[in-house]
Amino acid sequence: MSTDPSTPAVDKGLLLDELDEKFAAFQAFRKSDSAAADEILGGLGAQDDVDREIVLELSSPSPLGHPDRFPASHRLAVRALEVLDRNGGRSVKVRGLGPLSPIAAFLVQQVATFIVRSYQGSVADKMLDLYGRREANAREDDPSRYMLMRARMQMERLKPGFKRNALGVPLFVVGGALFSTLLSLIQQAIVSALSGTAGRIIATVVIGLIMLGVGWVILRGSAVAHRRIHLSLDGPIEALWQTIGRCGDPPQDPSRTFAMIAVILALLPWILIPTGLLVSGIAALF
Repeated sequence: MSTDPSTPAVDKGLLLDELDEKFAAFQAFRKSDSAAADEILGGLGAQDDVDREIVLELSSPSPLGHPDRFPASHRLAVRALEVLDRNGGRSVKVRGLGPLSPIAAFLVQQVATFIVRSYQGSVADKMLDLYGRREANAREDDPSRYMLMRARMQMERLKPGFKRNALGVPLFVVGGALFSTLLSLIQQAIVSALSGTAGRIIATVVIGLIMLGVGWVILRGSAVAHRRIHLSLDGPIEALWQTIGRCGDPPQDPSRTFAMIAVILALLPWILIPTGLLVSGIAALF
């Protein structure tokens, strides 16, 4: 099939241009004409609130919602990470346990340190990812691009320091010995359980007390970590996400998840002990 060079080519248009027009129209009508905005959303395939949020984020023209405040919010977030890193697991005190208080304080401190360091590493990762993505979708002549580039390069340098070993060498050494001791106690309890009713009762109580103690340590450590994360980092990170804009929710503090696990471990013995005693009583009848 031959074509005549003198015949002008038919411009079918680019999909990119069509999308740009729809996004620009949606941004123009979303506050002034909801019916027109809904019609555009329907044309794009949006059906519910999440779909609407997707289109809203996709059509936002600027990589930063408040570019004039981004440098200050970035500086505050980095300062907050520094403060949390230094103080998150420091000087935890436990009272009321007599000679066991120093040991309990050490274990609670390690749990708090683990939660804090895990969270701050996650925050640093998400900050770096978000900066890099917004930098990539900024126009070359947009001043926001250079602000994001500087912030991204800073986070690349800082991230390794915020992602240190969450456990630490002391906890590894002491925790290994503690874990070995717990395994030995549980093994002895199981062996004793096989020797008679009294052994079953003792084994059940020992295992229950161990789980109760572990749950208590995790719960106290989670409470310390949550309080210090809230004091130092929650506000600055929420402010940073707000100035960037259209980027979803900021990273969530994992302390609540650890606290829920601790509560389950703490409540489990109250189910385990009566069940063990009931089984022992039934076994004694036969």
